[in-house]
Amino acid sequence: MLDVCLLGTGGMMPLPYRWLTSLMLRYNGKSILIDCGEGTQIALREKGWSPNPIDIICFTHYHADHISGLPGMLLTMGNAERTEPLTLIGPKGLTRVVNSLRVIAPELPFEIKCMEITESEQTFSFDGFRIETFKVNHNVLCYGYSMSIDRTGRFDRERAEKQQIPMKLWSRLQKGEIIEQDGRTFTPDMVLGADRKGLKVTYCTDSRPTESILKYAQGADLLILEGMYGEPDKLVKAKEHRHMTMYEAARIARDAQVPELWLTHYSPSLMRPEEFLGEVRKIFPNTIAAKDGRTMELKFEEE
Repeated sequence: MLDVCLLGTGGMMPLPYRWLTSLMLRYNGKSILIDCGEGTQIALREKGWSPNPIDIICFTHYHADHISGLPGMLLTMGNAERTEPLTLIGPKGLTRVVNSLRVIAPELPFEIKCMEITESEQTFSFDGFRIETFKVNHNVLCYGYSMSIDRTGRFDRERAEKQQIPMKLWSRLQKGEIIEQDGRTFTPDMVLGADRKGLKVTYCTDSRPTESILKYAQGADLLILEGMYGEPDKLVKAKEHRHMTMYEAARIARDAQVPELWLTHYSPSLMRPEEFLGEVRKIFPNTIAAKDGRTMELKFEEE
């Protein structure tokens, strides 16, 4: 099961009822945060979740509304006596930006590991899941993210026995290990059936529509895109500042054939995003004008 919570849905500046951009994903004991705008800690508390178990923080880009909550978050983790390393992922310049922000959070009891994105498309693999990054089109270097959880096929005892594979090797093969023993090479595909459908969430804010967004949205169980403007006359402004309208996000969701679209990263002037859903849903019916704290539990098909 994968927990998804859109902690903050605001763009540019926080509002009394809308914190700045942040998304939390929780899977198999791991917590991944994407963006950390001002107010993210409060949003976490309102959700009833703690910042201390966060293992990875990813950044789409380095505008303040996406990263200004980091120093306080680090201090809170440090004050909770965290000692486990924290991994940060972001565009080129991540180490420099983080070191600058740490002027006000200089001493921490845990190590920070910075992993910079150096390609237009890049994958970071972790235990049980992958984080895929893809370059988008904003007025600074900016990336979208997909979190993918692959599922191997079921263990086939009959196949294992038929090939006379020693029982003591079964568990290791199920975990993906290749084993050489007694002059034979044993591979996982010898005991596993066809791969099963996994889970995937794709997230992108601060961009014009791009082919890369459409590409990585394919196969997503949930697509989260910015809908900064709902007013039809704001298209010119969206193009000028390299943002996306609700209607453009809906067209991507339609073309990618995803099950559900959440809109986020609203302009401060967009007081009631839901007012525009009537027209947006003519493009993609299952569009949600997400509010802070919106949560979904994604389950594997067999569950």
